[in-house]
Amino acid sequence: MSKPPFQVESDAASRVTRAWVLHPDIRSDPDRRLPDHALAEAMSLARALPDLEVVGGEIVVLKTVRAGMLFGSGKIEEIKAALHEAEIELVLVDGPVTPVQQRNLEKAWGVKLLDRTGLILEIFSDRAATREGVLQVEMAALSYQRTRLVRAWTHLERQRGGLGFVGGPGETQIEADRRAIDDQLNRLRRQLDKVVKTRALHRAARAKVPYPIVALVGYTNAGKSTLFNRLTGAEVMAKDMLFATLDPTMRRLALPDGPEVILSDTVGFISDLPTELVASFRATLEEVLAADVICHVRDIAHPETEEQAGGVREIMASLGVEEDRPSFEVWNKLDLLPAEAAQAMQARADRDKAVFAISSLTGDGLGTLLDAITAQLQGAKRVTDLSLGFADGRKRAWLFDQDLVEGERQTEDGFEITVRWTVDQEAAFARAFGNGV
Repeated sequence: MSKPPFQVESDAASRVTRAWVLHPDIRSDPDRRLPDHALAEAMSLARALPDLEVVGGEIVVLKTVRAGMLFGSGKIEEIKAALHEAEIELVLVDGPVTPVQQRNLEKAWGVKLLDRTGLILEIFSDRAATREGVLQVEMAALSYQRTRLVRAWTHLERQRGGLGFVGGPGETQIEADRRAIDDQLNRLRRQLDKVVKTRALHRAARAKVPYPIVALVGYTNAGKSTLFNRLTGAEVMAKDMLFATLDPTMRRLALPDGPEVILSDTVGFISDLPTELVASFRATLEEVLAADVICHVRDIAHPETEEQAGGVREIMASLGVEEDRPSFEVWNKLDLLPAEAAQAMQARADRDKAVFAISSLTGDGLGTLLDAITAQLQGAKRVTDLSLGFADGRKRAWLFDQDLVEGERQTEDGFEITVRWTVDQEAAFARAFGNGV
């Protein structure tokens, strides 16, 4: 699998890079997060890369951001000494770092540096399994690299080309590099278009399958894959790790006393998700846009569960998911709360018919959740093939009158009719003509 152009290199394939995480706690930032939890999340992100050894991390309090260096000179010297003592090779800054800041800090510290966007792109590159996922990551990485290339090195007016006798003075190196990236982006877009067309055909075929779609969404590491595995018996990677799932996984699930559905496990969201990835992975999340029911899985035991939920809602809105789409909030990891807190959380959930407190690990509360999904899907349509004889004219007329017929083929004995209907419409047909559906 190809890697983004900013991939951290090691001297040997088995060599582990020693990394240090810095969380700039910018006091003037109106969206400032709790620094302890932000640093813990950033360190979890770093640990998601198998070739990194996260030696430690630090919160750096900042009153203001220094345009050229991010940190003040005294703090830079203090961090430099700590990095040298711990033999650090890579610094991960949990936040945006401008190209100029990156260049200056790398020079001052003598190490490689990645910001939050670069780290998340690295993780996505490491985890992408499908051809589409790989192409989307490469495009996002090149877009990120192009922006940094233009902003960081426009002062280097290195000339290349001829002496200017033909076609002017020749292009600058920065223009050549930018053009090379644009050419690669165009090649990737063409490849991705082919993959997307193929997937569109698969999606169209899936639309004919008589199963509604239930999509699991939520903040990364909220327990979606554990819930998915428990419900379907699948073996999707489910670890206490950020972005354990990247490419969407779908399985058929028979609901108790209800219809069969397609259950979809999607990539986890995260605060400050790189804009390049929001755009690139829009297609990956199309299953959410097509879902009949959305289950927003939350880690209710996490101290920042409300902030995480708000971030998920913002990304869902940016993807174009309507607010009136049938959805449930699934308060997961109830087993991690103390008994008294778990009871209080359960009582809060019981007061809201759209909220369910569960533990995907123990199975507590899953029956009630599945019952609610079943009830919601009573209005969802599914496809059924009916065989009607020539004498069943009243049945055939009723189906056409209700505008339920999607296709019809005449046979020697009568008609093979494909209908798309709800559970209630199927029940009405059975009541009107008996159970010989």
